[in-house]
Amino acid sequence: MKAKRVQDLSLNPQTGRVHGRRPPHPPGRSFRIVMRTAGLVTLAAFTCGCAAIERLRGIGDQPPLAAISNPTAAAGYKPVQMPMPAPQPAIYQPNSLWRTGSRAFFKDQRAHQIGDILTVKVKITDKATMDNETQRSRKNSEDSGIDNFFGKPKVPIMNTPVPTRIFTGDSTALSDGKGSIDRKEELSTNVAGVVMQVLPNGNLVIEGKQEVRVNFEIRELIVAGIVRPEDIESDNTIDSTKIAEARIAYGGRGQITDVQQPRYGQQVLDVLLPF
Repeated sequence: MKAKRVQDLSLNPQTGRVHGRRPPHPPGRSFRIVMRTAGLVTLAAFTCGCAAIERLRGIGDQPPLAAISNPTAAAGYKPVQMPMPAPQPAIYQPNSLWRTGSRAFFKDQRAHQIGDILTVKVKITDKATMDNETQRSRKNSEDSGIDNFFGKPKVPIMNTPVPTRIFTGDSTALSDGKGSIDRKEELSTNVAGVVMQVLPNGNLVIEGKQEVRVNFEIRELIVAGIVRPEDIESDNTIDSTKIAEARIAYGGRGQITDVQQPRYGQQVLDVLLPF
């Protein structure tokens, strides 16, 4: 036969109802509730922080370098599609060593087909200084009233005084904004790129990536874009200013970069908080 829990009964004098109060939970049950809550919090933390787990695994180890892979086999890769002129067929002249479309009589060492390598000379010097200030002020005042009603100080029939002020309103607005920009960026380096695609008009789609690890910090340089074969110099180099649709990224990852970034909670608050 199961034992029934004993409840403390009390009578509410206002409603006349009897209220019961359960005895406190045993200590063992409270401990189980605390452990279950802690387990759920830990599970949520591990589920949402997969990147944190990877960082915990790499404590004390150097950041790994990315493996060399074929970019065309990566998920989401899309060949470059741009308007192209009609192809020009090669025309051979009799008794002539020159072929239409050729760039030289002898073999050219410059990159011209898929898989060839060329050197990109990255040189960026950017400086901008600008000061801007805007001020705006507006003040409005409206006042409307009646001194008398057809020469009488009181309203007929109602025998009430004529209101001297029917509507009074005023508004004041003031805006003062200031802004300044003082930026100076300078980057000078070289990176080798690979010809990834040859467009129908002969232009080359190149992409290059360079990673350098110093202690526990990796610096990476990424260059991509479209170049003309005519802009490639005789030593198989090209200046970054001659790259169309240029995409140049210089950054890094590692312990120093992690310290410079705000924590995940702060980033979430920066997105959610409206003020």
